[in-house]
Amino acid sequence: MKRISDIELFRAFRSRNYTYYFFGRAISQFGTWMQRTAVVWVVYSMTHSSFFTGVTLCAEILPSALFSIPGGVMADRYNRYKIIKVTQILSMIQAVLLATLILTGHVIIWAILVLSVILGIINAFDVSARQAFVHDVVADQSDLPNAVSLTTSTASLAMLLGPAAAGLVLHAFGAPVCFLLNAASFAGVFISVLLMKLPDKPPHKKDKNVLAEFAEGFTYLANTPKLFMMMLMLAIISLLVSPFNTVLPVFADVIFKGNASTYGYINSFIGTGGVICTIFLASRKPGSPLKLIMLISTILLGIGLICFSQMKYFPVSMFFAVIAGFGSMATFAVCNIIIQSESDPKMRGRMIGILLMAVFGMTPLGSLVVGAVSQHIGAPTTVLCQGIISLIIAACFAKFLLQPSARPNLNDTLVKETIEVIEENRE
Repeated sequence: MKRISDIELFRAFRSRNYTYYFFGRAISQFGTWMQRTAVVWVVYSMTHSSFFTGVTLCAEILPSALFSIPGGVMADRYNRYKIIKVTQILSMIQAVLLATLILTGHVIIWAILVLSVILGIINAFDVSARQAFVHDVVADQSDLPNAVSLTTSTASLAMLLGPAAAGLVLHAFGAPVCFLLNAASFAGVFISVLLMKLPDKPPHKKDKNVLAEFAEGFTYLANTPKLFMMMLMLAIISLLVSPFNTVLPVFADVIFKGNASTYGYINSFIGTGGVICTIFLASRKPGSPLKLIMLISTILLGIGLICFSQMKYFPVSMFFAVIAGFGSMATFAVCNIIIQSESDPKMRGRMIGILLMAVFGMTPLGSLVVGAVSQHIGAPTTVLCQGIISLIIAACFAKFLLQPSARPNLNDTLVKETIEVIEENRE
């Protein structure tokens, strides 16, 4: 009987450790999206303000940006396996505290924001370690590009299923159940890492202090034009376009005359686009023109947002939500694949940290701007403008993205770099 790992799309599952990692992460991401959806809806229900929705998103994402570089340095310097175990326990405690806050009737905006800030700090160290950890759990190094794509798919699947489930749970049982389910989901990652069998590695030599390694990451990025341009483009998209989710509660409540379930469904259709994107990326042939995919995805993101903003009929609007979800996920996923594939192995953790800073640093600022602007010009017009901006970004970076890559086969590059990592015992 043919095993799932024999299918080209899932070839990374040939690694036992990666299989544990993938499913543990998928469970955790599912719970995270349930909690994120519930928090946003609770705040919007209390304030009926898209500005406060933006503040809530900012409270979680901005700390992730501020601490993403230290998180990347730690991922390069210390045992990622141990970092992940600690962050899962801390995240579980945060979710339980959030549930307790609401169950006891102390639903205060500032308390929710404080707990969101705490989660953002935890995520800065957790995400950097988990992204870099992929390279430690894949046995056959030729499967690494596929593993990176499949890992990205867990966020897409969670974005598809988590909000829909959260909408149903919110409507039937309330927000505390969403938070408690999220707390339980962190056990998935914790158990998965316990089941892994990883070889002992000598500790990483810490001949430089944290600040020196911090600066070294930015110097390396500045001297690597391709990585710098990809980071710059993603940062602009994260600031001006990606925060369109800030006003989604307004679409659910005002435009489509719905409730929490409607909000969950909108997020799920966007997640559907993300799932389609990651399946496409995971099944692509070696040497595929990733920069061209980045250009097309940015254009699709713009078209999807423009059409979504103008549609009043829910089914048709959700079709364009899928397109926007595809484009939004692809811009991050392609950048992530290129950064992980083409950065120096010794710098990979820090490059991931800077990548997360580009996303987590710009998105919360954009959420505040989008929330404030939508208060004056309305949610549909705001999303329309974001779609137009996405098309402008695509036009501005088209020359760079259409240039032929100096490193045409990412698979060969990644295999070579990973072998060097193993030989030098980078841990």
